[in-house]
Amino acid sequence: MTVDTAPQTATDASISLSESAAAQINEIMKAQGRKFLRISVEGGGCSGFSYKFDMDDEAAEDDLKIERDGATVLIDSMSVEFLAGSVIDYVDELIGASFQIKNPNAVAACGCGTSFSI
Repeated sequence: MTVDTAPQTATDASISLSESAAAQINEIMKAQGRKFLRISVEGGGCSGFSYKFDMDDEAAEDDLKIERDGATVLIDSMSVEFLAGSVIDYVDELIGASFQIKNPNAVAACGCGTSFSI
């Protein structure tokens, strides 16, 4: 039996990174002297699950790596299923700037956009 040990790519989970998100990640990582943005999904928040954003310098063996324009996002294997089909974006609007995850799996979300339910 052969087991595929190749690293996962973004297309494996259909999670993508927008051009504006990649640019902002590059800017933040350079300013902080870090390598990766890590996104995970945790239980909690007003809608059931919440997104967590951290900086990291090492990828775990089972992390999904999403790369665009020199920026790399890491997503742990447990969170990938919650984020399948999502677009990670960065929006700078009059009311503020933030990373946003456009998640097609979310059936409800809170007003701040960091909590969702499936």
